[in-house]
Formats: sequence, C-alpha cells, structure tokens
Amino acid sequence: MQKIKGTLIPIGGNEDKGIEENEMYTLEFIQEGILYHVVQEAGGIEANIVVIPTASSIPIEVGDNYLSAFSALGCKNVTVLNIKSKKDSEKEESIQLIKNANCIMFSGGDQSKITNRIGGTTIHDILLNRYKNEEGFVIAGTSAGAMSMTNEMIAGGSPREAFVKGAVTMYKGLGLIPELIIDTHFIQRGRFGRVSEAVAKFPDLIGFGLAEDTGMIIKNGNECTVIGSGMVIVFDGHKLTHNNEKVLEEGTPMTMTNLTVHVLSNGDQYHIKNRKVSVLPIEADFI
Repeated sequence: MQKIKGTLIPIGGNEDKGIEENEMYTLEFIQEGILYHVVQEAGGIEANIVVIPTASSIPIEVGDNYLSAFSALGCKNVTVLNIKSKKDSEKEESIQLIKNANCIMFSGGDQSKITNRIGGTTIHDILLNRYKNEEGFVIAGTSAGAMSMTNEMIAGGSPREAFVKGAVTMYKGLGLIPELIIDTHFIQRGRFGRVSEAVAKFPDLIGFGLAEDTGMIIKNGNECTVIGSGMVIVFDGHKLTHNNEKVLEEGTPMTMTNLTVHVLSNGDQYHIKNRKVSVLPIEADFI
C-alpha cells in the first residue's frame, strides 16, 4: 500500500478568521488558530495558497474573507480560484495554479458543487497525485470542503430524522481519504444520527464528526491530531455486533450495538490504520 506523503486538514466549519476586534482574540488567532496551523503545515507565510470557494453560493465574499484572514497571518501569496464548471477545471490557468500551490483551501457551502465541478477532471487528478506523492503539500477544507475529501461523502440529511434509515444521503466525494466519512458543524447542528447511519451503511469506514472551529491535521493518511477550540467525535463501527441497516425499509428506526465512540479535543491523536486513540495528559497545555 502506497504511503501518503501529503497532509489533509478537514475543518468543522466556522473557523476563526481573526475578525474579532479584541486584541486578545486576535493574538490567539495569529498564534493558535486553525488557519495558523494550515499556514504552518504549508511551509509558512511565503507559501502559495489557493482558496477555492466553489462550494459557496457567495464565492466572491467568501474568497475576500479568506484573503483578509490569511493576510492577517502575514501570508503574501494567496489567490482565489472560483471554479464554476468542469470546463474551469480544465483551463490551463487553473491547472497551473493547482500545480504551483503549496496549499489548497476549499471553502464551505454545498459539497456536491465541489465533486460535480472538480471530480474526474485534470485538477482532481493533480490534487490526488500531489497529495499522495509530495511531502508538505496541504489540502485543507472547511465544512463542505472537509466533507468532500472522502470517497463516501455525506450529501445531506436532516438531524430531525436521525437514527432512521434514509435520513442521510450519500454521494461520491474526491476520494482523498477513502477510510473516512466526515461530517461538520457536528455539535452545533446535532448530526450524531446522520453519521451513525453513514457508518451503519459503511461499517468498515470511520466516521469523524467535527465541531465548528475544530479540525484534524492528518499526516500520511493515518496520523490525526485535533486542532481548534471544539471536539472531534469518532465513530468506529467495525466491531458492531448488531446492525440492521441493510434489512430495514426506509423511515424505520435503526439498531446498532457495540458502536465505539471517542470524544477527542485539542492535541489528542487518532491513528486511522489501527483505530487507536492517544490523548494528552490532563495537565498538558493546548496546542
């Protein structure tokens, strides 16, 4: 099995962008915030960062927000690339931006826009190849941008219908990290049920529920470290002793027994290949 050399940073949405006027919060953003970690993983403030707001319904505003946020961190080479169609993913100028970037940052919005406009294109092939083969290459994504990183991608589902079959809809993502299913805004929008159903559908995969302003730095496709102010909920269903998802009619409440759930916070680690958790000692400082 090929060893992955790049880095993924899925983010749960609504990450701090340094817009607080209070100097204390601004200092925290610069020294500890999620986007600070993104910049450091990409090589620092000289890194070429390409922001892709394709998922957003207001891409210009979202792009401007990221330009401001990265500028506040001292970044000097940030470009916004709004891909509006598959044709845009085949344009030479778009391809060159992706080839020359140290970091790609996908915004939030509708994750199906990312996969419909980028999936299966030249840009998609370049992203996959660089992520697999280039150490220091970073692909970050918030909300929809995080969810699109997987192969089995959550496309929708209402938390009000949680724990019944059919409450979650799935779609094919970009396949950067096929071992996972990622959901975002997890705590704030009560999405426990839809990740549970997603894992019931694909019990060999691991579900990550990312709270807002919370992310994971994933190295080598395996070693995950939690960053940010919230929690990551991990759903491991590979030892389920009862799972009736396959035999139920849609709309029927599901049963799952022996689902393993971990609640992780800043600095804790998860290893995908052996499904092991490493937590910081209680007295340790935050990252």
